[in-house]
Amino acid sequence: MKALSPNNKRAGIVFIVSAPSGTGKTTVINGLLADFPEISLSVSYTTRAPRSGDIPGRDYQFVSTAKFAAMQAQGKFAESATVHDFFYGTPHRPLDQCTRSGRDIVLDIDVQGAKQIKRKYPQAVSIFLLPPSWSELQRRLGARATDNKQIIRRRLANARREIKDVMQYDYFILNSSVTQAVALLEAIVLAERQKISRVTGWAIAPVRVHLRGR
Repeated sequence: MKALSPNNKRAGIVFIVSAPSGTGKTTVINGLLADFPEISLSVSYTTRAPRSGDIPGRDYQFVSTAKFAAMQAQGKFAESATVHDFFYGTPHRPLDQCTRSGRDIVLDIDVQGAKQIKRKYPQAVSIFLLPPSWSELQRRLGARATDNKQIIRRRLANARREIKDVMQYDYFILNSSVTQAVALLEAIVLAERQKISRVTGWAIAPVRVHLRGR
């Protein structure tokens, strides 16, 4: 008798996580990374100024508009988008390095960027994080001391547009509980890792069978 077994070689998986502002995306992703430290986090480039608590190189790579434009012209971004009047971009190199080495990587990007990544990395897995309700999203955005009413209105308008694209994603998670949302995200990661189509080098190995008499 023979058994089928993989050699456990697979390409790294690109996980895309998108959500409207105020949904708790960063908190949920951090929960995933705490439990799965082997997963890399893609660090985007941005032209916006650092906020209080931002750490360059961990949260974002902060660059000037001229520097961003030069990198874009050189084709260094796998995706780029304009969000709230600032430029954001995901560098190609970390994604290519991770997929080749079998290391998974998670991208914290918006709907515009997710569409670009799915075109360039068809095997990428896209997850959309939804707020528990519209009123709760309004409450969360209103509770931000750093945003004025005009910014909040613009973020809510963007959220309405982004939520309309949820059907283009592979999975959705309703973030009514951070613990549950993290658990669901981790379940998606584990399920995608077990897909037969992602594993290469399946081999048939002989298996000894011992038959006992009655």
